[in-house]
Amino acid sequence: MNKIWVRFLSLIFMLAGLWVIMNPQLAFAQVNTINYNNASLENRDFSYTDFVGGTFVAAEMRGTNFQGADLTNAILTKGVLLKANLEGANLTGALVDRVTLDNANLRNAIFTEATLTRSRFYDADITGADFSDALIDRYQVSLLCKRADGINPVTGISTRDSLGCR
Repeated sequence: MNKIWVRFLSLIFMLAGLWVIMNPQLAFAQVNTINYNNASLENRDFSYTDFVGGTFVAAEMRGTNFQGADLTNAILTKGVLLKANLEGANLTGALVDRVTLDNANLRNAIFTEATLTRSRFYDADITGADFSDALIDRYQVSLLCKRADGINPVTGISTRDSLGCR
């Protein structure tokens, strides 16, 4: 009975090894991944830059200019974006968890399907920003709804509607 199990497990490991060899894209890291984890990026100009899938974990980005940048599916957890400029930036599907966006310019930014949990938006300009299907803490939504105004020029969605304001 033990020989049968040993042969069975050997066959399983051999098939798994063949599968990895036959699918090499699973074994290699993504070549074009942008990694600014724990970086000091204060007052940098990244306007209109392609950061699709980039990571900015615990990055210091006070006053950084991301105007018109493509941050689709980017990871911006534990970041500091005080007074940052994200006007017209695309953050579709981005993970923006525990990020400070106080006094940030978020005019016409797209946060569709983004995760914005435990993030702060105190005094941020959200005119024309689209938060459709974004995951945002209720308390932040209530604060954002007090100043929600405008229509996103790209998506055509009003900020109030995207936040579900009443």
